[in-house]
Amino acid sequence: MKELGICILTLKSKEKVLACLISLFENTRDLDLDIVVVDNNSQDGTVEEIRERFPNVRLIVNDSNLGYSKAVNQGLRVLNARYYVLLNPDTIVQDLAFNHLIQFMDENPKVGICAPRVLNQDGSVQYQARRGEARPWDVFSYFSGLSKLFPNDPRFSGYLLTHMDNNTASEVQAVSGSCMMIRKEVVEQIGYLDERYFAYQEDTDYCFHARKAGWKVYYVPYAEVIHYGGQGGSNINPYFSSYHWHRSYFLYYRKNLARDYPFWFHPLYYLAMVLKFLIALIGLIFGKEKVAGTRKPR
Repeated sequence: MKELGICILTLKSKEKVLACLISLFENTRDLDLDIVVVDNNSQDGTVEEIRERFPNVRLIVNDSNLGYSKAVNQGLRVLNARYYVLLNPDTIVQDLAFNHLIQFMDENPKVGICAPRVLNQDGSVQYQARRGEARPWDVFSYFSGLSKLFPNDPRFSGYLLTHMDNNTASEVQAVSGSCMMIRKEVVEQIGYLDERYFAYQEDTDYCFHARKAGWKVYYVPYAEVIHYGGQGGSNINPYFSSYHWHRSYFLYYRKNLARDYPFWFHPLYYLAMVLKFLIALIGLIFGKEKVAGTRKPR
């Protein structure tokens, strides 16, 4: 059994995934690594470059785009390690980031999932990397702008937890699959990602069920990665991605949260989701920047 198994899913992001792998080998020390890259039919030379430059990296090559959850599960199933990491191809691993996360997990056996501090390209904190349960009020506060007006008020900041101290290790409800470390025992207990999610919300869903099974989820700020965001993958077809973002949130709400709200609330909330999707489509059609999901600083 390896110490750390890393699964990277790539789709038409050759330069980014090569840079990610370089940073991974340069900044991870004295760890027994097993790395698998799952390629969702990039056809941009990614597979050939990895085979040539990183012969020790295992490759799974799909002949179509299977989406995020199904492809990541392919990678996880071939790994056997004490800890697993889901890592986006457009990330740069900083010095000893995974060493720090493993040490934190070793010292805190009740923590089943953790994530580092994720930085934007300009060095600012990427708040999307650790967040709440995405309950209706939190989602409304975020997309209505209330959380931006009152970033330090937990009544309005529950979506991205902007009221939290960014420099303190903290228990959270969910972390992002852009860089997520999972204890092997969690996978053995609750299984793999829910493949009904083609993309988006699968990470929040997984954290939800890990916590339901008794595990804690933590944000660990003294480990850091840089996440470019939107480089290939989700933004190759932003309309397709926007559809799946909204579809996945519908699935997440119906699966995990709907039971906590009265029956009359559901059709109102589903209508709000449809309206939100239509507004997002209008933004994509008439906006200058074709970006699905939240925008991140350059």
